[in-house]
Amino acid sequence: MTEVACHAWSVTTTTTSAEPGYRVLNPATGEVVETFPTATDADVENALSSATNAYQSWKDVPIEDRGKVVLRAAELFTERAEELARIITTEMGKPLSQAKAEAEFASDIFRYFATEGPTLAADQEIKTFSGGRAVVQKLPIGPLLGIMPWNYPYYQVARFAAPNLMLGNTIILKHAENCPRSALAIEQLLADAGAPEGAYVNLFASHAQIAAIIADPRIQGVSLTGSERAGAIIGELAGKNLKKAVLELGGSDPFVVLDAEDPKAIADTAWDTRMENTGQACNSNKRMIVTEGIFEDFVAQLTARAQNLTPGDPSKDDDGTYAPLSSRGAAETIAEQVRDAVAKGATLHAGGDLADDGTAYFSPAVLTGVTPEMRAYREELFGPVAVVYKVSDEEEALRLANDTPYGLGGSVFSTDTDRAARLAQRLEVGMANVNTPAGEGAEIPFGGVKRSGFGRELGPLGMDEFVNKRLFYVAS
Repeated sequence: MTEVACHAWSVTTTTTSAEPGYRVLNPATGEVVETFPTATDADVENALSSATNAYQSWKDVPIEDRGKVVLRAAELFTERAEELARIITTEMGKPLSQAKAEAEFASDIFRYFATEGPTLAADQEIKTFSGGRAVVQKLPIGPLLGIMPWNYPYYQVARFAAPNLMLGNTIILKHAENCPRSALAIEQLLADAGAPEGAYVNLFASHAQIAAIIADPRIQGVSLTGSERAGAIIGELAGKNLKKAVLELGGSDPFVVLDAEDPKAIADTAWDTRMENTGQACNSNKRMIVTEGIFEDFVAQLTARAQNLTPGDPSKDDDGTYAPLSSRGAAETIAEQVRDAVAKGATLHAGGDLADDGTAYFSPAVLTGVTPEMRAYREELFGPVAVVYKVSDEEEALRLANDTPYGLGGSVFSTDTDRAARLAQRLEVGMANVNTPAGEGAEIPFGGVKRSGFGRELGPLGMDEFVNKRLFYVAS
């Protein structure tokens, strides 16, 4: 599971003009449920001071004791999974079963780093060195800023917060404007787990305030999961202020099917993967690339699946229904991309209807015949649209798979595993998968190349980003 388009940012905007402010707007009804005040400049200063002061003591707490707090957070994510799930179902429309699974995955991530963190952060001796003892230490660097998206409100925070709290860093967390309740729930959960005051601070900051926070000398790094445009802005701010950054941005992952004993079965796998979180995942299989021998059966099965769906209440999570997107704006964007493709000659086999009542429902769609002059060819489609391309052979499949500005993940399927593996080795991505849509787990590193960003989260690499890899040398 993963992430995300987030708001494009302008560091000169204010909440009263361009930003919507922090609020719960139920995408299934269009109702504004609750609003929250944006942080004042005094709130920002308090967050910075609190995180900085907490770091001075938190970094000296033995990692095993920090691990007790992180482990308790894992337990609380499990204990509160139902409550946490209902929050994000209301905030961003995630079907309730998927929302609960996300909270439980966040628990897995906290548990992994609590358990494996001491080993992952242990000193690494340079064995070939002579003349004394030389080791590489992994030390915390200080307060960090996390800018998180709405599509996985718990999972995204977990993969940033858990390893860094284990390391001894402290965190200021700016969540998406439409996820204020879940943002507060995470802050309360970590406090209940025993995190000291200032170790994890939620802040309802404006975009202009975020720019000031990155520039503040007390902040030592920034992690963003968001859109390509947001990543360019945050990356520029981080570079200008000489701050370490991790950017996990958009994706347009290829799902290559070279052959299949049962085209309909592999189409079901492709469809279920694409519809996870109503298509709002960075590493979703946004481009299905299928050889011509099985193309017709594959598309027919996708079309049948799409045609059998009706809009449903995500809090009820009934079979045969689809959920709304996270917002009306998100639904309008995907509708415009599909309309552009159809107007330029693509074939819409099913779906593609935008609700006319102001809600965020958009019926899952199947598109073929997408060509380079269409927006759908180059842009990330962050919603429930299955785009299928027909190719004649492996080389054509590979050219199409790599013909994208993104490089997050990709997968190759074949009844011949070695054949699929050879092609997957040539994908220009950060995560290549064979005969599975994606490797998933707290121990599996996540991240991309090209315009999908840089840096890694989760797994052993997840504790290697915001860390001082200090040489410690004792001469003989």
